[in-house]
Amino acid sequence: MPEPKSLDHYETLQISPSAEPDTIHRVYRLLAQRFHPDNRETGNATRFRLVCEAYEILSDPERRAQYDAVHEQQQQQRWRLVKSASKSEHDFEREELLRLTVLEVLYTRRRIEPAQPGIFLLELEQLTGTPREHLEFTVWYLIQKELTERSDNSRLVITANGVDYLEENYKTDLGRRLLAARNPQPAMAS
Repeated sequence: MPEPKSLDHYETLQISPSAEPDTIHRVYRLLAQRFHPDNRETGNATRFRLVCEAYEILSDPERRAQYDAVHEQQQQQRWRLVKSASKSEHDFEREELLRLTVLEVLYTRRRIEPAQPGIFLLELEQLTGTPREHLEFTVWYLIQKELTERSDNSRLVITANGVDYLEENYKTDLGRRLLAARNPQPAMAS
């Protein structure tokens, strides 16, 4: 059976749920080599363990079928959340705030950890409290505007343009964000 709801084996392997077994195997070998603890440059024991666990489930047809059934339900629940959130009349303002929040997170990460300034989409989802499906549009926009980019290991990093943009817009947006924090939107019903 799948791991907790927050763990997405397809996301871990950075593949589509419709990926063929050969693709799963090739991606696994690439990621396992990259994150193996013996790799001095990119080794990461935690990521290596997650990649191995994802591969164990997705490479076994029976376990993958069980996982897919639960994964599909989780995806449907997430899309319901995204759809209900997007019915707001303030979508443009919320999206703009989300973009600035993402830039702020990436800016802070680069300043605090200059040797590893990137953040995976899953981490960004947890830090912003925004479903991955909604973040994908935000990330796409920021990449297209060259405010962020994906590093060699698929992490999202802020660019120099992103730093400049954030610093220029931070003060003018701060008032709106403080107002939004004082007047939060009502919680969505399940």
